[in-house]
Amino acid sequence: MHDRNYRERSSHKVQEWNGKGFAGIDFFVSSCGELFKLSARTGCTDRARRFRIWVEKPEDMKAQEQARPTEGPGRARQVQSIFSEIAPRYDLLNHVLSFNVDRGWRRKAINRLGWEEVPEGRYLDACAGTFDLSLELSGREGFRGQVLASDFARPMLLEGLPKLEGSSVHPVCGDSLLLPFSDASFEGAMVAFGVRNLSDLSTGLEEFARVLKPGRRLVILEFTEPPNPLLRRFYLFYFRRILPLVGRLVSGHPWAYTYLPESVKEFPSPPDLAGMMKGAGFQEASWELLSGGIAALHVGVR
Repeated sequence: MHDRNYRERSSHKVQEWNGKGFAGIDFFVSSCGELFKLSARTGCTDRARRFRIWVEKPEDMKAQEQARPTEGPGRARQVQSIFSEIAPRYDLLNHVLSFNVDRGWRRKAINRLGWEEVPEGRYLDACAGTFDLSLELSGREGFRGQVLASDFARPMLLEGLPKLEGSSVHPVCGDSLLLPFSDASFEGAMVAFGVRNLSDLSTGLEEFARVLKPGRRLVILEFTEPPNPLLRRFYLFYFRRILPLVGRLVSGHPWAYTYLPESVKEFPSPPDLAGMMKGAGFQEASWELLSGGIAALHVGVR
């Protein structure tokens, strides 16, 4: 049913800044196998020709050992498979497993985005999932702009589509490692719990820097390990023992929620991620720990 409704409303008219004025772009997201139909006037056409995403049927990756994050293109296929399969229960599990704390984290992320300076601007939500972060921004009083919400797991976009009715959020089925947008085309960018899933983190950060206008912000929400030894011990027990069990029971996926703690364990620390952001082209990079350090909010200034 979602798929049929999605196809009926699959052409979202958005605007692309071309340096002189706005030119229309039709993003057809009813099929991730189709390249975007882009106006030649926008300067995005060449990137669109090179734009690629994985559209194979998600692999049946049942073995427990496959919960360990892989590298390169294999990582991309692994991530797309996981999130495609858990999409129907994704929102429920997010809120239950975080005890609803994730809602407050998203509010704080939007507070740091600086959207008030350009309330009519265009903003990117990369690895957007089912649009919770996009809707947090688009629902703010005084916001008059657009949010382009990009994710390469099409079932996630389909699952979240009913939430977009009447909003200024435009879904795009796209890969964060090769964004189909012009340089300096966004007033802000944001990612919630998605950068650790990128198969090439440095390339992803460089892409976010490329599409941001100078002086504008990238806001990243991501899990990390608490610095307090006692809290870290409890956190790791919950993350490695309780979360995978509950996630498996509710989602029906045998190892998706075992992948989560594995991916956090190998992810750079907040200081290391800040260093990578500077290396990717951000003039400033800072972070703050949330909820005792179980998550971190990173802010980069282009």
